[in-house]
Amino acid sequence: MKLILDSEERNIAGSRVKIARLKNNMTQQELSVKLETLAVYVDRASISKLEQKKRIITDIELVALSQVLNVSVSWLLGQDK
Repeated sequence: MKLILDSEERNIAGSRVKIARLKNNMTQQELSVKLETLAVYVDRASISKLEQKKRIITDIELVALSQVLNVSVSWLLGQDK
């Protein structure tokens, strides 16, 4: 089955991931290392693509990102302010 998207964006959380990462004074590499402690392996380049909305985020990655960045999944998805 092929995924068909109407826009070039591959996720809706990327910009919020970047905001939360910067508020935590964390580099993309540091975020990658912290995710690894939760057994979620996303390298620095993939985090860059994720933040640029050029990469799909899995549900497991979304939950881990919320834990590491100390924000809710709802906030990452733009449902909370």
